[in-house]
Amino acid sequence: MIVALQVRREVYNMATKKAHSGRVYGYARVSSIDQNLDRQHEALSGVDVLVEEKVSGKSRDDREKLRTLMDFAQAGDTIRTKSIDRLARNTRDLLDIIDELLAKGVSVEFVDTPQLSVSTKEGRAMITIFAAFAQLERESIRERQLEGIALAKAAGKYEKAAKLTPEQIAQARQRADSGVPKAKVARDLGVSRQTLYAALSGTGKYAELAGASA
Repeated sequence: MIVALQVRREVYNMATKKAHSGRVYGYARVSSIDQNLDRQHEALSGVDVLVEEKVSGKSRDDREKLRTLMDFAQAGDTIRTKSIDRLARNTRDLLDIIDELLAKGVSVEFVDTPQLSVSTKEGRAMITIFAAFAQLERESIRERQLEGIALAKAAGKYEKAAKLTPEQIAQARQRADSGVPKAKVARDLGVSRQTLYAALSGTGKYAELAGASA
């Protein structure tokens, strides 16, 4: 709820600076807290308001800032993203988001593919094809990763890497000590609570890291 209020306040402050004449909102997203948004910032320079979040794009339900932006945008506004997969990771979700925005009179633009028009049947067909191929590529990459892991396990060579760095663990411990709920700390880091507990206690894969920092 705090995140939603922050986004609403940011958008509202911009709205009060000038009469509504069709604002352009940039939406930037990466899947985890340690990923970089610089390339998307560059692609979205010049927008009236830039909204960003670090969360998986698998489902709209987990993206509170996107939902708030979609609720707030008005007829005549535009929501711009660097690429199709920044708005959604699967074809059905992408089309649902676009349909909902178009029904409100809000345009959608993709910087990497400006020729795609979401308002024409030809453009929607192309977007569907682009999204389907992007989804197929992600699934193929994941399938190859799983095959490689299975082969490594069979050969006794596979050991899953620790998800958190020593710096992230130190920051997480500081936040937890200051009273931030560990569930929230884990969510912000993009890991499970079990992983966070292991990292903070220096057990499992994190025993070696704990020993190195001792």
